This record gives sequence, C-alpha cells and structure tokens, in this order.
Amino acid sequence: MNLWGDRARHVVISGDPDALGARAAIDASVSCDFPVDVPALRGRAGVSRYRRWARYMRGFDLVLTYNWGAMDAVMAHRIASPFMRLPPLVHHEDGFNQDEADRLKPQRNLFRRVALGSAAALVVPSATLASIAMLCWGRQSSQVRQIVNGIDVDAYAAAPSRTAIPGFRPAPGTVTVGTLAGLRAVKNLPRLVRSVAPMGNRVRLVIAGDGPEREGIVAQARAVGFDGLVLPGFLTDPWKYIGLFDIFALSSDSEQFPIALVQAMSAGLPVAATDVGDVADMVAVENAPFIVPRDEAALTAALTRLISDAALRREIGEANRRKAHARYREEEMAACYADVYEKAMGRPGVLGGPDIRAGDGALTFSMRTPQNLL
Repeated sequence: MNLWGDRARHVVISGDPDALGARAAIDASVSCDFPVDVPALRGRAGVSRYRRWARYMRGFDLVLTYNWGAMDAVMAHRIASPFMRLPPLVHHEDGFNQDEADRLKPQRNLFRRVALGSAAALVVPSATLASIAMLCWGRQSSQVRQIVNGIDVDAYAAAPSRTAIPGFRPAPGTVTVGTLAGLRAVKNLPRLVRSVAPMGNRVRLVIAGDGPEREGIVAQARAVGFDGLVLPGFLTDPWKYIGLFDIFALSSDSEQFPIALVQAMSAGLPVAATDVGDVADMVAVENAPFIVPRDEAALTAALTRLISDAALRREIGEANRRKAHARYREEEMAACYADVYEKAMGRPGVLGGPDIRAGDGALTFSMRTPQNLL
C-alpha cells in the first residue's frame, strides 16, 4: 500500500476488528479506510449474507482476500459472479494455524474447491502451498501463482545497537539464540526452550513477539531450570536488532515461507529449524544439515553444533546472506504482485509497472477510482 501510494485507494476489512496493529505501518499519505458498517466476515453461511457481500463488492475494481477467514467472501463471489457484474477476485493463502498443522480439514478443502472457482488467481508464498492448492483444492497450475516473500535486504547490513532489545545485552562467553514469532501454539516455542536448555548458561534465548502462549513459554523455562530466557515482547523494525543474535532458530509445527527466516538470512545468521513448509529450500545449501525433523533431539543437536563452532556460524551465515540478496528482494516480490493484480483487472501498468520498488505494506481491499482494491 505504501509502495503504490496514490495509484490505489484501499478499504480494509478484518475478520478480527480488534487486531489492527499493522494499521500503524500504513503511510499517512495512502488513502485507506477501515469501515465498520460492512458485511461480517464471520458468521453462519447463508444466501442473504452472501448476497450482501456480493452487492458490497460491486463498488471495487479488485477484491483481494486472505486466508480461511475470508473464505465466505470468496464463496459469495463464486455464487454471485454468474449473475452479477463483479470485480475480479485474487485470493491469498500464506499458511495454517495449529488446527491444521498436521492435517488439513477435509471440509475446508471441499469449501475451497468450490469457492475458488471464480478467483482470477490464487497467490501463495511457498511451493508446499502451491502443491496443496493443486492437489487438495483442485486448482489448475495456471490459476496458482507462487510469489516468495521479499524484504528490504539491504536494511539488514547495518550493525545493530547493543541496546536494541529491551532487557537484553550481549554477554561475552555466551551465544545468543533468537527468534521472531507470534507466541502461538503453532510456533511450538516450548520445544525451542527445551532444545536450548541443555546448554545451560552458555546460551541466552531471545524470543521477540507477543501472544497467548507467553505464560506457557515462561512456565516451560522454569520447569527445565533454564534461566537464559528473554521475552522482550513484540519489537518493530527487526533490522535494528536481529543482528544481535548469533543463531536464528525456528521450532514451528507449521510454516510456509516465514518472513522472519528471510530477515535472519539477510542479517547473515545461521539457522537451526524444523523442516516445515519451504524452510529447507529457503536456506543456503551450507545450512541444509541444520534443518531437521520436528524432533526435539534433532533440533537440540543442530543447535549444539552451531553453538560450539563460531567459524561454522560465520560461514553458514554469510552463505545465507548471499542467497537472501540474490533471491528475496522486495522489489522483485512487489513487481510479481503488481503483475498478478494488473492482469486480473486487465489494466497493465496501472500499479506502476516494472519500475516499482516495494515497501513493507500488505494489500487488502480498495475502492472504485482508477484502481480500487478491496
């Protein structure tokens, strides 16, 4: 949204109106509304509710929907599009919560199979999700677009401030293992606590993020007698502090193409992680041995080896940095999104063409002016 500036006007509708933290990142010059008098994304499926959604969509040039929480709007588009003149819809899926970490729900697969039939495109960040879209949701390869997550990799070249993380200072003789994560069950952060605990006071573990699992993580550290846990809460601008980590760790039960991993690679960090989503393919070849099954002993072994070898950490970290700069640049990601949206609308170049440069925004819905994205 920040990238496209006045090329688009936006209307953002959230399934959780109380969770609008990203709103603060939208540039003040961007035209963006957060209306309250709109059809609900949550509720019982029904013809009248779908009709309200379809009528609402008619005021836009493009509808962008995100994840399972917006699927009722997608179904409304599917049902009404043969009878009403509706704008094109592009759906986005970027991963699953704990309830689908191990097995997708058959009823959701069936719902997506039907609802996505009228989508101009389905955008996913990972090859794993692209395969799911075709095998489980019945999408043709021509409808599925994989666009990997990109960031401003150059921002991570700056040296971090030693005081950038509240309550934490790097200490001589210790290794800092860090992660950026919402404190949710699917991240399985107690597993990470248990994995670093055997290293005792040789290690500090920094978990930057907030969420409902905070007390459970603290309780796990207490239960295993680990005193090196630091929980600073959610921190903005990760390029200012992620370089304070010596190792980036990821203990999730489910991921697809985690941006935090791209950020860690851009900062030149080695990674110890569970083998979920596209993680094994994201990292440099040199880092591949440290992407392990969702097994606590294997994650502990990977961390132990990296903690014990500073030269190896530097070698792997530099390889990760090179790959991030070569593959995960935000301007390339933004150009891919612009291409998908412009083709859906049949309006090439309306979002800026190939010369655009991305920011950290995320697009949702907009209004009918030259280009309106809902």
